[in-house]
Order: sequence, then C-alpha cells, then structure tokens
Amino acid sequence: MIRNEPMIRRLDMIHCLLCGNAPCDSACAKLDPSSLLRSIWLRNEQGAVSRLPQDNPCTDCTAPCERACVRSGQVPIRGLINRLYWQVKPEVETPIPSDEHRLRNELCGIPLENPFLLASSVVASTYDMCARAFEAGWAGACFKTICSLDIHEASPRFSAVTGADGSIVGFKNIEQLSDHSVAENMEIFRRLKVEYPSKFILASIMGRDEAEWGELARQCEANGADAIELNFSCPNMAEGGLGSDIGQVPELVERFTAAAKHACGIPVLAKLTPNVASMSPAAKAARRGGADGIAAINTIKSVMQLNIHTFISSPSIHGQSAVGGYSGNAVKPIALRFVSELAANPALAGMHISGIGGVETWQDALEFLLLGSRSIQVATAVMQYGYRIIDDLKEGLNLYLAEKGFDSVDQVVGLGLNALGANTDALERDTVLFPRFIREKCIGCGRCEISCADGGHQAIRLNDQRMPVLNGKRCVGCHLCALVCPEGAIVSSGKRVLPKR
Repeated sequence: MIRNEPMIRRLDMIHCLLCGNAPCDSACAKLDPSSLLRSIWLRNEQGAVSRLPQDNPCTDCTAPCERACVRSGQVPIRGLINRLYWQVKPEVETPIPSDEHRLRNELCGIPLENPFLLASSVVASTYDMCARAFEAGWAGACFKTICSLDIHEASPRFSAVTGADGSIVGFKNIEQLSDHSVAENMEIFRRLKVEYPSKFILASIMGRDEAEWGELARQCEANGADAIELNFSCPNMAEGGLGSDIGQVPELVERFTAAAKHACGIPVLAKLTPNVASMSPAAKAARRGGADGIAAINTIKSVMQLNIHTFISSPSIHGQSAVGGYSGNAVKPIALRFVSELAANPALAGMHISGIGGVETWQDALEFLLLGSRSIQVATAVMQYGYRIIDDLKEGLNLYLAEKGFDSVDQVVGLGLNALGANTDALERDTVLFPRFIREKCIGCGRCEISCADGGHQAIRLNDQRMPVLNGKRCVGCHLCALVCPEGAIVSSGKRVLPKR
C-alpha cells in the first residue's frame, strides 16, 4: 500500500552519507545495503522491499556492514533493513511492475521513455555527463543553455541551506550559461543523437536579439535537438536585458519566441521566470509567439547566508557576492503554485508544461504531474545525489501507477487541479477537525504543549504521566501540534465538530 508518509523516517538514518561505492556493499555478501538505504531516503521503501531476498539475511548477521561504514557504528544498517522486512514488507500489496510501459509519455508529440529529464544546468553540460545519465535511465536532457556570449564563471559559485540531517534544503547558484562554444555544443548534440537516438534532447538557448534567437534555434534543430527551450528566466546574467529580464516583459517573450519558432520546425518551450507576481501574462505572450509549451520554474532570486563578521553573503568571491538563483526542495511549493496557475488557465489549454523546481523523490514528481505538468526536469537533486536517483524516481512512480490502476502516467496529469481553489475564501470554515494523540508513540517531550501555548490557542496540557490532553473547548483545529511533534504521535482524528460560537 502506497502511503502519504514514509514508514521509515529520514531521521532514522541521519548519519548515512549515501556513499558512492559504499563500503557497506563490499562488506555484505547477500545484499547491496547502500541501494536499500538510498531508496529509504528517497521515499521508495516499497521498491527497496522488492529487491530483498525472501529470507532475511540480517536475522543472524553480526552486521559487518555497520563496521565497514565510513561512519563506523553510527548508521543502524542492520536495523533499517530489518524494519524493511518487519514493518514495510507486510504492508506491500502490489509487486513492482515487471516493465515501465506506464511511464511512457510524450513531449509535444515526441515520445519519452518516462517523464524524467535533466534540467538545464551543470548536470547536463557535456557529452559524457548526458551519456552517463542516459545509460542510468533518464529519458532525456535539457542541455545547459547555449549562447554566443563569452562566459567566465565565478569561483566559488554555489551556496546552500542545510537541514538538521545535513542534506541540502535550499541551494543558491550564481552560475551562468554554457562555457562551450556553439560549435562545440552542436558537436555534442550530434554525438548524443547517434549514440542515443531514443533519448530526448531539449536544447536550451539564449540570444541577445531576434536574429540570434533564431540562428541558435536553427542550428540546434540542424544538429539533432528534438525541441528548443527558450531561457527567459536565468537570474544570473550580468548583461542587462537577458534571462529573467526578458521573462518579466511579455512583449519581449512574444517577440523572441516568434523569432525562434519561425527559424525551426521543432517544438519550442518558453522557460519562464518565477520572479513575477503572475506567470500567466508571459505564458500567454509565449503562446502568441508560437510556443508549444512552457517550462516552469527557473530559480528564484535570492540572498543567502550573510556572514555576520565580514557582512558578505555567500558565495563570497574576493570579498564580493551577488543576488543568485535559489533552487532545491525548498522551492517546490512555489514551483507547484506557478505550475497550477498555468495548467488552470484556459488561455493556455493544450500547451505542454514541463515542471521544474525541487524534485527529489517520485512523490515530488507526482505532485507536479497532478497539478498539470507532463514532463519533469531535475537538477539540484542530481547535483546532490547523482544520476542514480532515476532508479527510485521511476520505480516509485511506476508502482504508484500500478497500485492505483492507472495504465499511463498521462492519466494522472491535472487530477489535483479541481480541489485547488483560487483563494482561501471558498474553503469551508464552519467545523473544526480535532487532532488525535497516539499514546504508544508519544514520548512526553511537551513540544505540542509549548507550541499550542505560545503559537496556538492554549488547548493542550501534559498530565502527570507527561501525556498530552486536549481541551476541546479551546482547540480550533489548526494542527500546529501535529506539525511540531518529532515522533509523529499526533494525527488527524478524522472527525469534524461544530464549534460553539
């Protein structure tokens, strides 16, 4: 049974580093522990279970994997695998499908093996990188933006906000475009198309005027690109009038889209900036210019980690820094908001939406699909975990589709739009949904009492056994207590009541 929440939390494997060529694998003769741990981390627990042997080899094992771990003794590998057997496996109702036919879809009429593409960034910037990604199972790549500019990157050019487990939550970059020449990038396209004819090549381009947009689009088509992505959204361009400066001006979006579209015969997508109040004006302008689809979102302009001693934000380059682009899992709610706006706009009906922004797990990707995306682009998660995450993206989504009875990934596109109102005024406000305390999971920390007292409605107190007690006369059903509980011991009661007024 596919669950909304993971049965094994990331916190339980907080010290695991998701190593490459993991020593735990070398120490185990019967399993590949690292792939199982990675699947737990990427919320593909049922996929991990499908790779387990029938009999649990960890039952009488002395756990040499834990001793071989680069953090020897700190990662409970044996315990985590046992929990897959004892806790997850009994819940599994549907086996992993034997093929991936449900994942097949298309981008503007061109077949895709699955919905997953590399996003235009460093992860898709050379022949070797794209080739390794294709071999790993990615359906295609949006190549790093091609231009005629002389690109010289700053060093360092990345920064990050990390969570309690050390993983990247938000990521900032001040990187620009491809530093290869147009001719070098065209050679890469030709090689990729010869070696990987079934893979989708989406060529990201940026020009300075209509002639340059058109010429770049023409060359990309001539050298094997399947479609064009117009970069109207990069926030890091030093030269004015480029990148996100274009995406904020619908007239420029329409003009340059038309220039690219007139110069080539392949589909054209406009990649739009989230640094606007609404994306629809630029999207409609792109459609007027002939665009076949929209890619959203690019990174969000940001400032990160101001050093309180030097007063310089990160990354610092010779005592200077700059506003940069913010990405990573933290931007997913913003990306979903823009994707849903585009998908719900009748003026954009029929346009392909390629969703981008914070995708790490198959559940993240599914959210984009449910709100109207038909393809998914990934960059920051690949930078953090590698191309290998495609295994869990495909496996988890494929199992979900099979378990829910869907024959194709296209059948889930847009299913979440009807329940998403334009504003909060339409929501029912006459009843209260109380929280419920799971006593056997509660450890008596009191976090719920503190948050309800200082950030809520003073409806929770701890009794003499340090168990929470709810005052139903004060509770307004905000569920802050459930969000702050570190043990997941507070859930919805499922029962609504009419409050006394």
